[in-house]
Amino acid sequence: MDLFSREASCCLLTKLKSARLPSAVDNCNMDPQILLEPNIEAKRLEHMYFIEMELRKEVEAKLSQEKEESEALKHDTVVLQNELDWFKYQLNENTNRLQELNQQKHFPEHHISESDSIASYLEENMNATESLVQSLKLEYNKVKRERDDAVKEARSMRIEKELTAPCSYGSMSSEFSLMELEKATQNFSNSHGIGQGGFGSVYKGFLRNTTVAIKMLNADSLHGQSQFHQEVAVLSRVRHPNLVTLIGACPEASALVYEFLPNGSLEDRLNCADNTLPLTWQVRIQIITEICSALIFLHKHRPHPVVHGDLKPGNILLDANLLSKLSDFGISRFLLESSVTGNEAHFTSMPMGTPAYMDPEFFATGELTPQSDTYSFGVTIMRLLTGRAPLRLIRTVQEALSKGDLQSVLDHSAGDWPLVQVEQIARIALQCTELSKQSRPDLERDVWKVLQPMKKEAPSPLLSQSFRSVFGESNSAIAVPSYFLCPISQVVMRDSQMAADGFTYEADAIRDWLDKGHDRSPATNQKLANRDTIPNIALHSAIQEYLQQEQNRMN
Repeated sequence: MDLFSREASCCLLTKLKSARLPSAVDNCNMDPQILLEPNIEAKRLEHMYFIEMELRKEVEAKLSQEKEESEALKHDTVVLQNELDWFKYQLNENTNRLQELNQQKHFPEHHISESDSIASYLEENMNATESLVQSLKLEYNKVKRERDDAVKEARSMRIEKELTAPCSYGSMSSEFSLMELEKATQNFSNSHGIGQGGFGSVYKGFLRNTTVAIKMLNADSLHGQSQFHQEVAVLSRVRHPNLVTLIGACPEASALVYEFLPNGSLEDRLNCADNTLPLTWQVRIQIITEICSALIFLHKHRPHPVVHGDLKPGNILLDANLLSKLSDFGISRFLLESSVTGNEAHFTSMPMGTPAYMDPEFFATGELTPQSDTYSFGVTIMRLLTGRAPLRLIRTVQEALSKGDLQSVLDHSAGDWPLVQVEQIARIALQCTELSKQSRPDLERDVWKVLQPMKKEAPSPLLSQSFRSVFGESNSAIAVPSYFLCPISQVVMRDSQMAADGFTYEADAIRDWLDKGHDRSPATNQKLANRDTIPNIALHSAIQEYLQQEQNRMN
């Protein structure tokens, strides 16, 4: 019997005990009247019987219900057991699957670990490769620079070799002996000395019926030899009215023979050396435009542009007409295009020049470019405007312009400056002296278009106070030899050029004649054999000497 049956039996016994028949004691306590009534007792017993039957039925029903519930419970227990067994089975299956998955998981983890190791290895190799690439790039750039330097050096050596050959002096230049130079200067007498510097000495001489300037370089110094070859290389290749003319050279003495320019250097004239009169503002503007023209010519020269490298008033000479000529090409250079930058420049580890006029970028980097000349040109312009020394001159002009008081720094010994023009020129000068070469103006595109109109407006230097003694107050020439006058323009020739017809003309006049398509001589009307012109150095020197003598006679 299960637990529910035992509980039902116990409940039934309890009810039977509570419904038991009355005992003898109970009978003794009963009312006598009741004992006398058998029917009543029988009814009580019958009632008790019915009660017990009802109780029995209830017990049986309860037992039957409990049995049914027990059967149902057994069924549910079986079902639950089956489900429990199923879940155990599923659990075992899942456990087994999980174990399999855990085992399989080790393979991807192993592969991932291997992949991480491979990735780490590849990353290390990549870093090493990148370092190697960077190292190779640096080495490549170094080799490329060395190659470029070697190519430039080889080209420079080739150019120098070509230029220093005997034929390189040109058809109009000559080679002189040391004996000729000694005779021309009375054995380099001090009375013939007209200049002294670190490069050597300059003497005035009379050579082959022409007054010349003879520069004796320090032959014992490496710089002296380099300067000699460089000046010959440049001046035998370039010709311009505002460049000093190289007549010849004496290789055995490292001497150079130039045309003689009687008015000396611009530096001396700005300082009024030997009690010379101050240059007028018209002459100064004329000089600014002439030097700008010379620089444009040098920088545009082909096949190789030329950079002067030491532009300053001391290296600008003035002829008898106060025509300015750029001289001293000892540290000038032909520019070779760099395959690294694509720009034309000259590189040196030892920058040379005059500090106050020297391009700061050239001094810092050793890169000599046309913009280096532009910087020096700007300082030179300020010297012409103010007459002051170059030290702190840029800041002085800049402060004066910012205050609107440029007139306070102008050199008033030059006369009454036209303020509008001079302010334009001062601003150009400041732009030329910008620290960064990229910020400096282009001389041909930006500067010349401003200066050219001023050049046309300014009177010719021939009409300045210094030369009115020759041409007179009425501007008409007096006592000037006819062969000093250009057959075309009938003015005294400043840049005498001989044409194919054998006649000598002013350079601008004959070039303009030829540019207009004329192919016949202006003097003879005969057909010209060619359009070439060559400087008539002898006539040019004669004109200068005559004008200088006239000036000295009138003073």
